[in-house]
Amino acid sequence: MIDKLPAGMGLPANAPARPETPYEYPAVHDMPPARASEPMTEEEQVKLEKELAKVRDRQEGRPPPDKKVAPAAKKPPDDAANDIANGQTAGAKANP
Repeated sequence: MIDKLPAGMGLPANAPARPETPYEYPAVHDMPPARASEPMTEEEQVKLEKELAKVRDRQEGRPPPDKKVAPAAKKPPDDAANDIANGQTAGAKANP
């Protein structure tokens, strides 16, 4: 329709020409072909998750979950033990 307008009312003189063939739009309603591979089974997923967890733990230096390492008991310093015995805890001191 715009092609039929006079030059003064239509496109500017330096406008690019229209393409010879119209643009093709993507086929948005076409379904993709079926997958060639099957999804993983539950057993395969569990096995893969365990392997990934082992790799992560090894990289982070964690002990394996099979071997439980007892955490070292932390003993509070003597000053902290005295404060706890007197009813004071670490943090801001109360105003007198």
